[in-house]
Amino acid sequence: MRPLFLAALFGLAAGAVHADPPDRLEAFGEALFFDINLSANRTQSCATCHDPAAGFADPRETGLGRAVSLGDDGHSLGDRNAPTATYAALVPGLHRTKDGVWVGGLFWDGRAATLEDQAGGPPLNPIEMGMRDKAAVVARLVENPDYVSAMRGLFGDTVFDDTDAAYAAMTSAIAAFERTEIFAPFDSKYDRFLKGEYQLTQNEELGRLLFFSEQFSNCNQCHKLKRSEIDPGETFTNHEYHNVGVPTHTAVRAHNGVPADLADAGLLANPTIDDPAQEGKFRVPTLRNVAVTGPYMHNGVFEDLRTVVLFYNKYNTKAAARQVNPETGAPWRDPEVAPTLSIKELTDAPALDDQRIDALVAFLKTLTDAQYEHLVEPEESMQCGSACQSPPQQ
Repeated sequence: MRPLFLAALFGLAAGAVHADPPDRLEAFGEALFFDINLSANRTQSCATCHDPAAGFADPRETGLGRAVSLGDDGHSLGDRNAPTATYAALVPGLHRTKDGVWVGGLFWDGRAATLEDQAGGPPLNPIEMGMRDKAAVVARLVENPDYVSAMRGLFGDTVFDDTDAAYAAMTSAIAAFERTEIFAPFDSKYDRFLKGEYQLTQNEELGRLLFFSEQFSNCNQCHKLKRSEIDPGETFTNHEYHNVGVPTHTAVRAHNGVPADLADAGLLANPTIDDPAQEGKFRVPTLRNVAVTGPYMHNGVFEDLRTVVLFYNKYNTKAAARQVNPETGAPWRDPEVAPTLSIKELTDAPALDDQRIDALVAFLKTLTDAQYEHLVEPEESMQCGSACQSPPQQ
């Protein structure tokens, strides 16, 4: 059986019927991942918001850009940006360290402990896939004789005797697919650089030095997991929760009828968390594929990757020009939640000039998986061009 993932890559319709039944857990999960029949109106699958051709993020325009995702009902929009599903299998379950720091969990607020838990959420979310309940989802599975055969073969003949068991079987299959190498190939230019198979440009190398430097930037305080900067398994996130001062996406809130002054509580919105100190904190996302999975931040409020770097830099400079959002031409708006800002992490770095900002962006682009490199904007189009040459003195 040819994997459905390859069918998607080659432009075949998502949810297309294939002659051979999925007989392995990963292959069954792959079929489910692309199946629009698991949504109320049969218009949306996991792949709709996590498109494999777009870095497993949502590339759809909604009238509000691509900040948030459109639901199966054709009009509902969420409040949060759909993050890439790449490297999600490497996120640990939500837990608190001995230092009292919350780490891990899926979704922006960590409310799903495992990939299985995450996979079970969207089908039942009324503004996503919109199914009434688990029984309705299982009924859709039963419609497909290949699915019935696969589930009985994989989970036993009695799998449909209990709705919860059948639903859990579905989510375990989707999670198994998401744990395959397709989602975490570790084959970007940066990975090839570590193997000696790619030579970074001067600009990319400057960005790499800046990124990992404790003297010239604060990027790696949150976006570095491993102890060594040459660890081949680096996911470019420590999975912690931080409030970096992201402003409200007022257009999204207005569309959804949510008052602009009603803040997204972030980690505090997780039903297992009751500590007010966690309000407005969101899980640090991976930077792998960041160049092709915008818009950015938990609410998609910034369109361009360079804008994000400038946003962080505003905390470390008094220059008037750096206090203006280049996407709006107006001053950066106030944080959605101010009292819990991670101010130490945000201010622990010197100001960056255009050369170093562009170099950091160039390095971040090297974190793009090989299959998405054709989506990356060429380095020559960046602001400082050939002036981006000199690495910092350490």
